[in-house]
Amino acid sequence: LVADSDGIYCPGHINDRMILGLKGAMAEYELHLIRARLGGGLRNKAKRGELEQNLPVGLDRNENGQIALSADEQVRHAIERVVCMWRRLGSARQIVTELVGEGQRLPRRTVGQRRVRWVRASYGAVHDFLTNPAYAGAFVFGRTRTEKYLADDGRVRRRTVQVPLEQWSVCIPDHHPGYVSWDEYLAGRERLRANVIRRGEGGGAAREGTALLQGIVRCGRCGRRMQV
Repeated sequence: LVADSDGIYCPGHINDRMILGLKGAMAEYELHLIRARLGGGLRNKAKRGELEQNLPVGLDRNENGQIALSADEQVRHAIERVVCMWRRLGSARQIVTELVGEGQRLPRRTVGQRRVRWVRASYGAVHDFLTNPAYAGAFVFGRTRTEKYLADDGRVRRRTVQVPLEQWSVCIPDHHPGYVSWDEYLAGRERLRANVIRRGEGGGAAREGTALLQGIVRCGRCGRRMQV
């Protein structure tokens, strides 16, 4: 038997089974409407730039609820130094190498927490400083989306994928103070993309080294550059 606030039902009885099915369908549709209303409210708030999102390290909310640069001077200095090194070196990996060589640590913060921890410089941390639009003073919404896919074991799973900048739902430059300008942020994204070397394509022109044909030998089958 199945009981709710309206009565007791026997799933083996055709009439009771029909009522349970109708109640289940109505409850599912009502849940869909609630989610649609909540999602619509979030999108409307995001379009106005008023939706409160988790802020990365280096940005905080003041007493008026507005986004401002961190009050911690040490945190601000560390992020500004990464930006200055990026302008000078133009390579995220070279920034990491230089910071590690100097023993400099970078500030990090777990999502949803306020406590700042200092960790060894890593490519992920530097890449985040250079690619997160919040550091450019922009409010964005819809940078990622969730997709369903069928795994090898036959189960339906979810994954989060990055959305191209042109497809972001909301993008409001100059929304709050940042560490770089919006134009510099866009130029930095393009520079990072240009720095990416596809597997098998090597590093471009031949450089100094002891190898006889360094950087110019290609595979006779696939055409990709040979590498160690």
